[in-house]
Amino acid sequence: MGSTDYVSYGFALIVLSGGLLGYVKAGSTMSLVSGFTFGGLLAYGAYRFSNDPRDYLFLLLVSGVLMSLMGYRFYNTRKFMPAGMIAILSLVQVTRLITTRLLY
Repeated sequence: MGSTDYVSYGFALIVLSGGLLGYVKAGSTMSLVSGFTFGGLLAYGAYRFSNDPRDYLFLLLVSGVLMSLMGYRFYNTRKFMPAGMIAILSLVQVTRLITTRLLY
């Protein structure tokens, strides 16, 4: 069993909180569903990665999809919040996971 991946759990919490905030502030059901879906998938990936650092592919896939979707949204809207911020955080997560994999 590996050590707990607090960074990924924190990222999952940020995504989940963002979806909830989007629903509360703007009444966006899509934000709520997307935030809870991606936040839940990221938390599950963090759990798997925490138990076995070699089990990073699921977390990498979810982070990569989120990075692509939010990067595309940021490109179209030019609004940093929330799309740009989540795209950058996802990029950091993807880079961290690839770097971790190369080191082990």
